[in-house]
Amino acid sequence: MSKKDALSRFLFEKSAVRGELVTVTETYQSILENHHYPEPVQHLLGDLLVATSLLTATLKFDGDITVQLQGDGPVRLVVINGNNEQQMRGVARFSDDVKAGSSLKEMMGNGFMVITITPKKGERYQGIVALDGETIEACIDNYFNQSEQLPTRVFIRTGLQDGKAAGAGMLLQALPASAEHSADETAEHFELLTQLTYTIKAQELFTLDTKEILHRLYHEEDVTLYDPQPIAFHCTCSRKRCEDTLVTLSKEDVAHLLQEQGKIDMECEYCGAHYIFTEEDINNINKLSSSNLH
Repeated sequence: MSKKDALSRFLFEKSAVRGELVTVTETYQSILENHHYPEPVQHLLGDLLVATSLLTATLKFDGDITVQLQGDGPVRLVVINGNNEQQMRGVARFSDDVKAGSSLKEMMGNGFMVITITPKKGERYQGIVALDGETIEACIDNYFNQSEQLPTRVFIRTGLQDGKAAGAGMLLQALPASAEHSADETAEHFELLTQLTYTIKAQELFTLDTKEILHRLYHEEDVTLYDPQPIAFHCTCSRKRCEDTLVTLSKEDVAHLLQEQGKIDMECEYCGAHYIFTEEDINNINKLSSSNLH
């Protein structure tokens, strides 16, 4: 029986440390569907998906998040879009010369990670970190070291389960010192829990339920597990968004496309959906746009 994609939060009762565990396998497979990504690019998308889900749950906000890798290598862009409801989609752009077994550096070249948070209320926030680490996991750790006062560690596992792409991960974060837990005590316990979590195997994360994983890792700890939040693939494309884009194009460009193909076929690069517009559709869109302006 396959596990449903979900984010589970947990808390260590006797120390000031919190955690998250995510399973994103079905969402990951949906992102890869309709695309022919080389294996290293598939892994990169999976790693970034796990990282984005963990980040979304850590950065408390109500709105959208975009995590993108940009570089000057064979892979120019990898992006995951999500929101606080754990609705995710993603895409990668690359040239044909991505070699099997390529490392992050070999794929992205000189690059950086951009994390953009757009809350429904309040100011947009953007954080940028160089792709200096050997893995996405290391780059996310660098991001937290730069931007968070609270010690944070991520653990990302992607690979194959029953011949299909699978992804999951965990996060640990030390909480601020309090009367019950001094900073030194918390730091010591956080280090111990980090070492325990490093031992988690990909297949355990892919196949075991959350309670079993937490018991295996932390059987000597008192852990409170909260209700899971579902994670799902969700594309925000729509015919209306395509119409809004067509209105911004010059009449000459639109006429040229119609003359060339007899119709305009707009394909969503995230989900592969096609939106077809005939000359009659374009005329109706222009009429509606013109009437809205007056």
